[in-house]
Amino acid sequence: MNAKLQVTLVKSTIGKPKKHRDIVAGLGLRGLNKTVELSDTPEIRGMIAKINHMLKIAP
Repeated sequence: MNAKLQVTLVKSTIGKPKKHRDIVAGLGLRGLNKTVELSDTPEIRGMIAKINHMLKIAP
């Protein structure tokens, strides 16, 4: 069974450090209030942890 996470970008990337913008792009988020479904892996969890103040996560 492959667990999934629904990740939504709720804060703009304008004015954020390039590293944060790169992580948002790496997660596949292309715009504000857009949602993507991602596999629940340690790599994805690490990316989410770095920018969790910009995201909303649902199981």
